[in-house]
Amino acid sequence: LAKVGIIMLGVRSIENALPFYRDTLGLPVRFAVEGFTFLDGGGVTIALRAAPNLGEPGDVLRTEVVFEVDDIDAAYRSLKARGVSFRIEPRVVTPDRYAADFRDPDGHVLSIFGPRTES
Repeated sequence: LAKVGIIMLGVRSIENALPFYRDTLGLPVRFAVEGFTFLDGGGVTIALRAAPNLGEPGDVLRTEVVFEVDDIDAAYRSLKARGVSFRIEPRVVTPDRYAADFRDPDGHVLSIFGPRTES
């Protein structure tokens, strides 16, 4: 794992949450796509993820820590070899990046995110 790159926060409404993060906390908006707004958290990106039906703590949409990796396949194999059980296998999430998700012992969603360097 290279570093924590993104912390994703599920919010019931981006339109309601964004003024708090942007205006009150002063985090600049990096960019937005449908269902997500990405803010500059000073070394880590804070992503607001639209989750209109957000449930109680433990809901997989509530919070996710995303670790950047240099090679999704190598990181996936390494973590599996160390006993990590993935809930979602590596899949395309942007044109050139892949992600795979797993949980920590307390149920927090963690993921790895990076390019596929193997052909």
